[in-house]
Amino acid sequence: MDLTLVAEGLQFPEGPVAMADGSVLLVEIQRQTLTRIAPDGTRTTVADLPGGPNGAAIGPDGAVYVTNNGGSFQFFDMGGLNIPGPTPAGYEGGSIQRVDLASGAVTTLYEACDGKRLVGPNDLVFDRQGGFWFTDHGCSTPDGRRYGALYYARTDGSHIVRLRDHLISPNGVGLSPAEDVVYVADTMLGRLWAFDVVAPGELAPPAPLQPGRVVCNLPGYQLLDSLAVEADGRVCVATIINGGITAFSPNGSTQHVAVPDVITTNICFGGTDMRDVWITASGTGKLWRGRWERPGLKLNFGA
Repeated sequence: MDLTLVAEGLQFPEGPVAMADGSVLLVEIQRQTLTRIAPDGTRTTVADLPGGPNGAAIGPDGAVYVTNNGGSFQFFDMGGLNIPGPTPAGYEGGSIQRVDLASGAVTTLYEACDGKRLVGPNDLVFDRQGGFWFTDHGCSTPDGRRYGALYYARTDGSHIVRLRDHLISPNGVGLSPAEDVVYVADTMLGRLWAFDVVAPGELAPPAPLQPGRVVCNLPGYQLLDSLAVEADGRVCVATIINGGITAFSPNGSTQHVAVPDVITTNICFGGTDMRDVWITASGTGKLWRGRWERPGLKLNFGA
């Protein structure tokens, strides 16, 4: 795939959202902002989001909803690459936030579920009903890993439920075209999970000792990050170490498209035919644009 550089100098960009005017909204985790990137690469700060804004999506009211990991990792330079590192001392947890695009006003919707603090909210996707699925990545501590989880919530702050717990490192999340499956990419396992949806915000009971169905485990040492779904149901997951985008068919077959950054973190679709893609290359702080061979699935809200 031929790539065109849109912007550089970004501070660990993630969560791209293609807008109707040709701009892209994204979060800069290290800079702690929601940022708009114009087609010419100009960067404008939409809102300051202290902590660690990790994912973004347009909701049914036109606002941007952000999964904020609360600052669950520190950054360090490794040979010119910006690398997320250990969780800092004193870390408490993250939240779900709403950003008004017109004013930049930020509202915190959720910090806990059933009395348990959210650890590191990571990514989110809206269903047709206007509710959203989101992942909590968990975090690493000197004593081991704090587990992550899969949640469902409403935008008015009235309802949040934990659907799957004790997941290792859930990251990207997306819905199948029929919205009967929610996909979750597990970073450290290099695994794409599928969870069957029986009603908005409800999952089918899991098989014994299995949180969900395994679509595919990548071979060797490859890590998975955030994702977007194609119109035909393929799931495109940003892949770390083997830098690029891995497209998973529901039957488990894969296709890999290289990106010049070993820490490729996300992809979004847009344009009139939904074949334009924007890819965040977080290790080098760049936003790339390209043309995908198949159209992406149009999101329920936004551009």
